[in-house]
Amino acid sequence: MRHAIREAVAEDRDWLADCAVAMALETEHKQLDPGVVRAGVGAGIADPAKARYFVAVDAGGARAGTLMLTREWSDWRNGDWWWIQSVYVVPGQRRQGVFAALYRHAEALARETPGVVGLRLYVERGNDAARRTYAALGMADAGYDILEAPLR
Repeated sequence: MRHAIREAVAEDRDWLADCAVAMALETEHKQLDPGVVRAGVGAGIADPAKARYFVAVDAGGARAGTLMLTREWSDWRNGDWWWIQSVYVVPGQRRQGVFAALYRHAEALARETPGVVGLRLYVERGNDAARRTYAALGMADAGYDILEAPLR
């Protein structure tokens, strides 16, 4: 099935927030505060410097999946890495090429945008199905682990 990809709009905020909450619960068993997530998604939609959200839409016009792009400056490369985050595909739409369509859209935008040096994403350890999907799209393990120090 072919999916059209469009930039998210303000009216997508609640749906995107619901996707983020569902994804966190499903993949990391984390309960997110829906109000905080709605505010965060709203801030991202309102300010493309913070984030860009994309929505995959099926032939019937239903939202099928989403991903968010953020930027990370690399002094080593004098350019931006685009990070793929907040990936979610609606359960009934999985294994139908939704993520591949979103990924290829992001990849095409990155190739067209001067100064973008590549795409990155993180994947939870043990999520072998996701790793296989990402590898099939040409992504490879970058050899890094992510460490964090949450402040709140």
